[in-house]
Amino acid sequence: MHAGPRDATRPTHLRSRASFDHSPMLVFYELTRACDLVCLHCRACAQSRPDPRELSTQQSKRLIDELTRFPSPPMLVLTGGDPLKRRDIFQLIEHAVESGIEVSITPSATPLINRDSISRLRRAGISRMAISIDGADAATHDANRGVAGSFDRSLEALRIARQEGVQSQVNTTLTPANVGQIGAIAGLCDTLGIALWSVFFLIPVGRAAGMQRLDAQECEEAFGLLLQESRRRSYMVKTTEAPHYRRYVIQNASNRGAPTAPRGFIPAGVNDGKGVMFVSHTGEVFPTGFLPVRCGRFPADSLVEVYQRSPTFKTLRDPRQLRGKCGVCEFRNVCGGSRARAFGATGDMMAEEPDCVYIPPAYQGTA
Repeated sequence: MHAGPRDATRPTHLRSRASFDHSPMLVFYELTRACDLVCLHCRACAQSRPDPRELSTQQSKRLIDELTRFPSPPMLVLTGGDPLKRRDIFQLIEHAVESGIEVSITPSATPLINRDSISRLRRAGISRMAISIDGADAATHDANRGVAGSFDRSLEALRIARQEGVQSQVNTTLTPANVGQIGAIAGLCDTLGIALWSVFFLIPVGRAAGMQRLDAQECEEAFGLLLQESRRRSYMVKTTEAPHYRRYVIQNASNRGAPTAPRGFIPAGVNDGKGVMFVSHTGEVFPTGFLPVRCGRFPADSLVEVYQRSPTFKTLRDPRQLRGKCGVCEFRNVCGGSRARAFGATGDMMAEEPDCVYIPPAYQGTA
């Protein structure tokens, strides 16, 4: 039995916190680990060849069919590795679209992403294509991606998408190496006709486990710059694995005389395992790709059952389980801190957000 009413027509961006108890807003499916890039921060430790244990075409179609069983079917994000390394990629997109599932894709900036493949993505019915840009210039970006020419190829892919009528977004992972380029990257994005800029804050997992990340004060300063850019750009700005940006926006939108929250701001409380689910290339189910706590394996386990009933998912959706200052924070329902970063930094997925500068008033007596 499914909890709650079926809501297949409700747009994903209008989902409520209550709906997250029975349905994710986003399901990320890592089609493959194969990728021709060697990104420094890669969550997946991508490899040159496909894993022979990857879900087959038929299993992948069954996974897509499973998503239609959620009371509020989610958006499907096809990721990797590089999803274009799968020979059946267009077939899977068509199957999802025919099933009523909205589909986005995050291809790598390699020769596989070109006018022909982007045109085929459009014809297959893709809703959005996300391309990574990790610097305002080729030197910064290519150093992070590990392949010369990646920056230029990313820009070309985004320009072709605009010409082909494919909605696009830019993903950027902030690190100490590029945080000083926030304004420049934002300006570059404004020339590309994108719908959304998604800014990732580093999680110590995969290849990024040993990388330096922004500290709490640097995150706060980055939030200020992102909020400023969100109010002057043509596209929406969101953060990934930085739910405390929502706290920052609410605080700065509520100050007397301050402007309202930026266009498209959604304080719905999306977090690891809370409105989000991740399925690996071999069918393993996790709260997100950044939180390596295995909760099941498809097709042996139902995605609906895992999301709704897994003790890990249920704990992640319960703010009463938060510890440290997150547990008493007045913003815990809209923020809750990155559970993936807490796990990566401490081994405890319910520990307080390690990169948040804010001290809740209720925490003063327990500090």
